[in-house]
Amino acid sequence: MTSDAEYELEALWEWYDDEPSLRCAIVTGAGRAFCAGMDLKEWNQINQRKRDGIPEKRPMDPPTTGFGGLSRRSGKKPIIAAVNGLAMGGGFEIIANLDLIVAAKSATFALPEAKIGVVANAGSLPRLARTIGRPRATEMALTGRSISAAEAREFGFLNAITEDAPADSDVLERPVVQKALEYAALIIKNSPDSVIVSRAGILAGWEHGSAENAVRVHRQTWDKIMADGHNFHEGVQAFVEKRAPRWVDSKL
Repeated sequence: MTSDAEYELEALWEWYDDEPSLRCAIVTGAGRAFCAGMDLKEWNQINQRKRDGIPEKRPMDPPTTGFGGLSRRSGKKPIIAAVNGLAMGGGFEIIANLDLIVAAKSATFALPEAKIGVVANAGSLPRLARTIGRPRATEMALTGRSISAAEAREFGFLNAITEDAPADSDVLERPVVQKALEYAALIIKNSPDSVIVSRAGILAGWEHGSAENAVRVHRQTWDKIMADGHNFHEGVQAFVEKRAPRWVDSKL
């Protein structure tokens, strides 16, 4: 992925969060790989210009939301990864920060940065330590070895594994994308406010050291806003009236 593409994706995800009618997103790869990480040829050229004292036309730092606008994103709304193939380096760092992860059975995951003298510093290291445990995160980061989808599922990293797609299949026809769409369909049936606030609570518990502190922060941030919203009242009323709730787009 080029640095220009990173900023384009950051703008895309900001638009997604700001568009009330959109409630769940899916990210997948167009070819055989999900994402192989940073464009190393571009990176080498940047390093060469730096050595030669040639200034860049614009700052080359990654977006504040991380690699691909995702690896350090908090955001409001859920994003599902449909991992169709290789997820290396920054590509794996993206996945480590997404909300649900579905992978084709031939997908592979790796943090090979140590093999080329760099570091996976786009946000995945502390997140992986919490998700799969310190020993497994350490093994991946320090050895750089690849793990299979089956191993990633065993680590608790994946929600589901699907069959591989035929080589000539359309992106939307891939089993991994279809499974991600199934999850998305379940999510968008629910109150968009509840989805946003529940997700925020999970992130608070993941990112704050103390679970109780995370609860306090979450409640202080969301309780009143949530309770004042239409969907909060609609869900309870619909349950009492034994009818399907009529959700409106979230104003959170």
